[in-house]
Amino acid sequence: MYDFDEIIERKSDRCRKWDHQYVCSRFGEVPQDFIPLWIADMDFKSPPAVIERFTQVAQHGTFGYTWCFDEFYDAVVRFQAERHQVTVLREWVTLSYGTVSTLHYLVQAFCQPGDCVMMNTPVYDPFAHAVTRQNVTVLTNPLVARDNRYHLDFDHIEAQMREHRPKVWLFCSPHNPSGRIWTAAEIKQVSDLCLQYGVLLVIDEVHAEHVLYGSFTGCLRPGCAAPENLILLTSPNKAFNLGGLKTSYSIIPDPALRAQFRRQLEKNSITSPNLFGVWGIIEAYNNSTDWLDELNNYLRGNADYLTQAVAEHFPDWQMMQPESSYLAWVNISATGRTATELTLDYARQTGVVVEDGSHYVADGEQYLRINFGTPRALLAEAVNRLKNAR
Repeated sequence: MYDFDEIIERKSDRCRKWDHQYVCSRFGEVPQDFIPLWIADMDFKSPPAVIERFTQVAQHGTFGYTWCFDEFYDAVVRFQAERHQVTVLREWVTLSYGTVSTLHYLVQAFCQPGDCVMMNTPVYDPFAHAVTRQNVTVLTNPLVARDNRYHLDFDHIEAQMREHRPKVWLFCSPHNPSGRIWTAAEIKQVSDLCLQYGVLLVIDEVHAEHVLYGSFTGCLRPGCAAPENLILLTSPNKAFNLGGLKTSYSIIPDPALRAQFRRQLEKNSITSPNLFGVWGIIEAYNNSTDWLDELNNYLRGNADYLTQAVAEHFPDWQMMQPESSYLAWVNISATGRTATELTLDYARQTGVVVEDGSHYVADGEQYLRINFGTPRALLAEAVNRLKNAR
């Protein structure tokens, strides 16, 4: 029904992913015909229902201040119930301007300079930026790669909690960059440790809608994470390719935590939402889940294609199976080169732009992150260029 093979011309958008000037500022001089497989947005049109609503708003021609009206809350509550089988009350939901900025507000709200915040590494690098920019210390807990899959080292985690007493644990579920989906038992163990040591648990579920293999368990499922010290962050941005709208929301069951967080938003003047952002959430959640299901089938095919290509053409690479999202995490340690060296060489020599794993806070120096959220023809062309690289 939906054509995910269509190649969309995106350079005229001036989006970061496809903008030659911007890419050169990050990776050095790259060919004009480069193929970007780096930053985490997809090369597909957003769902027709979203585009139609945006067209209606644009044609109406007025773009005044809006607010979080009933349809927004209804869409969030319904989507979370139907997609993730969790109960969300309207009053738990607070809209904000993107998950990355929300991480900053959370650290501002719940930490003081000199405190520390735990995170499992490698991990999405804005986690660390949100911490260090508030003069708070990053406490890294390395994930353990076993059987080509990441695992949490709970003994080490508890030892760090006991010694360092972090104020917050920023937990990525599913994990970015590897796509690992944590089990309900693992999330419960994370939550239990946070309760035991008085740590605020902040769970980022922005990649939860792209499930490729297995099943995702939302932290709000009964018997999973305790609600009294939990903050859930999510958005439609990854699922429905709406990242440029900078719209997201938090779900905070505990009223005291919620009030404290909202006071911080007020200090930062986070008030009325982005007009297109709030309509984007409504249309994505209410009228676009069939599009999302078909997209996930397409992404699963891309993941399978890339897995086979790596096995066939790159014997020194080892790719973790992405259980979720559209990002491949590839161990290149057997090449004898660093991710930084390979990333720059590939970008400049072949025009294939992938992510350097050293950007992911810690423990990613021997990994590449490859975005396969693109039409398969582009992915195949990128593989062809890389396998012929020197």
